[in-house]
Amino acid sequence: MSGLRFVPPPIPERPLAGFALLDALRTNVLRMWPREAYEAPALTQAALGRPILLLNEPEAVRRVLVENEDNYTRSPLRIRILRPVVRNGLLLAEGEAWRHARRIAAPAFSPRALPILARHFALGAQEIIASLEADAARGAPVDLLDLARRWSIALSGKSMFSLEMSDFGPRMHALMTRYIEHLGRPFLLDVLLPLRIASPRDLMRRRLEKDWIGMLDEVVERRLRTKRTGAGGERDLLDLLREARDPESGAEFSREQLRDQVATMLVAGQETTTSGLFWTIYLLALHPALQERIAEEAAGLDLGPDNAAQAFQQLAFTRAVFSESLRLYPPVFMIVREAKAEDQAGSTRIAPGATVMIAPWVLHRHRHHWQEPEAFDPARFLPGAPRPQPMSYLPFGMGPRVCIGALFATALSALLIASIVRRFRIALASTRPALPVCVATCRPDHAPAFRLQPRGAAATAARQAAA
Repeated sequence: MSGLRFVPPPIPERPLAGFALLDALRTNVLRMWPREAYEAPALTQAALGRPILLLNEPEAVRRVLVENEDNYTRSPLRIRILRPVVRNGLLLAEGEAWRHARRIAAPAFSPRALPILARHFALGAQEIIASLEADAARGAPVDLLDLARRWSIALSGKSMFSLEMSDFGPRMHALMTRYIEHLGRPFLLDVLLPLRIASPRDLMRRRLEKDWIGMLDEVVERRLRTKRTGAGGERDLLDLLREARDPESGAEFSREQLRDQVATMLVAGQETTTSGLFWTIYLLALHPALQERIAEEAAGLDLGPDNAAQAFQQLAFTRAVFSESLRLYPPVFMIVREAKAEDQAGSTRIAPGATVMIAPWVLHRHRHHWQEPEAFDPARFLPGAPRPQPMSYLPFGMGPRVCIGALFATALSALLIASIVRRFRIALASTRPALPVCVATCRPDHAPAFRLQPRGAAATAARQAAA
């Protein structure tokens, strides 16, 4: 379709303040950051008399996320919104409780575990390709935003529980959609009320929590029961977490702790994977020549389950495309902390109780960190390219609390993207650009329709199936 091009999201010319700033938190965080934010070392804004500090200097980012990380806590708003769905998992644990859980979980997410999980990713990708072939045979446009969420759930189920998600997938999809589209969004009273006072939305979140946690207990129990009966199938992430021990104390996860870690991995991984997959495929639809490069790279590789981990290492261009997509559309677009004590972060003095923002969205598009920051250029991440400036590329965070599943999220996405593009050419069915709306995650303002054109032998098979 002619007329398609990459359209960067608009940047506000003037900063917001007061209730307008709070409204941006609720509707689209990108409205908070004016052009100055993408050029200055720091930006101070105010809401309800409280300063909000946006830090862009590498030394300031390092100070908050790495050097003095213990001085900064999760914001009450983030705790309010996330606690019902992740409980006391790694995402919200603090202090020694977090360090203890991280030590136990770390081996399950080491590179040594990649062959175990990549096998599940590849098996899931094969099922996804078969489903897409049926869609292509019908010739109707597909909603890849909805499909990406369903793919994420299916792949999470396979890699975490070795379970087909026919029983739990629809429930999980419905609960996650209810959370992301409604209860994961902050409302005014969520911001204004102290954490000890429940907001009206908190009451709705508690009802969701009961359904969500109850379902996860059911899933975990089914998986453990299959292990006890000797019908456990292949090893998976739940096995790795159950076997993990704290190297200092020898402690393991309790049943409740195991469930909370599973909840965290599902919530943090499922929607961020959905976002990463959607925006990467969207960008590829706008750049057909890059699709051909991925197809050529994947053509000679065995992407099947027995070789998936090795194939992932050979997908250099596919990984570069995914990395550049995460630069332009980081799923974790904003990291918010509150300072316990006074601190100096780069050139910015931080008072006790101050709200500190580190925004990967802004850092990834900052004029002082990147050349042509609004351009989509996967060559930035190819082997041999200059490395990004320190602390300027944070798609999975940074420091001790960097996303523990970053490697697996990248492997899952790269293997699936390579599998899809090797089998299909992808095109948009409309010239309307997709613009990002960042609230709970970074999603498009509408669900664009895509068309899939099978390649080569796949095209012949699709025509025969349609006949």
